[in-house]
Amino acid sequence: MSGPIGMIIQHDLRDWAQRQSQCHDYLLHGSKILKDGWWQLNCDLELNNPPEFIIDKEVSLNRFYLFVEKTWIFQQLILAIPLFLIGGISWLVWGISVRIVISLGGHWLIGYFAHNKGERTWKVEGAAVQGHNVRIAGLLSMGEAWHNNHHAYPGSAMLGLYSDEPDLGWWVLNILHNLGIVKNIKLPKELPFRSELVAEAENLDSRVERVPEDCKIAKFIRNGT
Repeated sequence: MSGPIGMIIQHDLRDWAQRQSQCHDYLLHGSKILKDGWWQLNCDLELNNPPEFIIDKEVSLNRFYLFVEKTWIFQQLILAIPLFLIGGISWLVWGISVRIVISLGGHWLIGYFAHNKGERTWKVEGAAVQGHNVRIAGLLSMGEAWHNNHHAYPGSAMLGLYSDEPDLGWWVLNILHNLGIVKNIKLPKELPFRSELVAEAENLDSRVERVPEDCKIAKFIRNGT
């Protein structure tokens, strides 16, 4: 993994590659599960002619993001020090080492299945890879497992697009948006039309779309201040 800027570059490279007509197995999770796990968790893909990504200056020149990018490994000390002081080595191992292994392993595992198996509401014609919705992991992954929706609307801040798709990440964003901390949120209806996007599900007319809502917690905070 990496800091926020490094994650943006990795994510944009993967999404760009998956939208092409052909894609390297490393970037499309196209190998058998054990080989893919070894690749994703232990290796890096170096391209001879990588695409160039231009990150908005609001991010690339932001002092806070640059600081987090340079210190992301050391951020574990914020949690590691109190864990060690409270519970010693055992708390440190379980709270840092085991937690990181489970988090990174879980991130890869959801990514593997989200590009190979699961429900599909949409199809992106001409793309080497189709995303899949992994319903069992929707809540646990903070919405990341609604990956078919992400492939359909990559610019959307909302991943769980329907009421039966729990999206914890969106709930947090919705609260922050209500508080005025997060702005300029993009949703599917505000994104450019994609002629290559085709609906596969036959029950779209009966499904309830999720929309931004007034948050009672945010309203209480606003009234209190």
